Amino acid sequence: MSLEIIIIASVALSVTCAVLFVVQMLPGRSAALAERLAELEQAGGGAAELLLRRRRQEQSERFKSILQTWGERLEEHRGDSPVVRKFLVQAGYMSPGAVATYWGARFLLMCALGLGSLLVMPVGGVGVLTGVFAALWFAVLGWVGPIFYVRFRIRKRQKEIVKSLPDALDMLVVCVEAGLGLNAAIVRVSDEITHVSALMSEQLALVNLEIRAGTPRDEALRNLGERTGVPDVQSLVAMLIQTDRFGTSIAQALRVHADTMRTKRRQRAEEAAAKTTIKLVFPLVLFIFPTMFVVILAPALIRIVRTLEATF
Repeated sequence: MSLEIIIIASVALSVTCAVLFVVQMLPGRSAALAERLAELEQAGGGAAELLLRRRRQEQSERFKSILQTWGERLEEHRGDSPVVRKFLVQAGYMSPGAVATYWGARFLLMCALGLGSLLVMPVGGVGVLTGVFAALWFAVLGWVGPIFYVRFRIRKRQKEIVKSLPDALDMLVVCVEAGLGLNAAIVRVSDEITHVSALMSEQLALVNLEIRAGTPRDEALRNLGERTGVPDVQSLVAMLIQTDRFGTSIAQALRVHADTMRTKRRQRAEEAAAKTTIKLVFPLVLFIFPTMFVVILAPALIRIVRTLEATF
């Protein structure tokens, strides 16, 4: 079977080389024609680029519509749509059809990987039973893969929010102590924090938009905690709601909470620095120590072997 694969690869390589040779031997454009074509491209480059963007957008929308169609059929038979929507919102997918697209992507990816591997395996000389098991494995991978991808996005977004939260709190404290109200301070911080974290700026801007749309401030803040899924943000939201309910000083509460966030960030850095010693044990044992043993002990072992050979 290996000989057949070598023959097929050789034929494919020969055909490719022949096509490239024919293309190279074709007569090129004249200089005047090439110059005229360049002028036309420069004159209509904007229109061509716009047309290309429209075609790509149409293809993307068509593909999304296919995903949503299959996803809606799967969504009808499941009762966990609110949980899945919250899961996708925390990953940044907040469009109305995100749930249907998610289910459609999982289903089509499962079918594509399963059928593709089932068709490719016999070409490589794999047995029928092994090919079926491999197809099942790839189908399961296609069904489960999007879950891990969405979780990766959630962890990445949460890490960015946790990293930028103390800076946002410091700005919020400064704005509130300068005389701004909480809503105006959130707007100001969302504008200024863009250079530090665009994600934090987006989340604060969404809070402001919800408040402008008529949502009560406590509900908008709770939505912020649910969208991010970060415990630090949820504790901040709970503190702001309690402060607003009991009428205590927002500036003082924010300052205390900001000090707590900075302390937590310093403790996380110290914890990460303390973990590096343990993490370095594995590369030391697996890579560095064997090399040192070879360099140090190999000459001694060679000398011992030579001495024993000379003796006996």
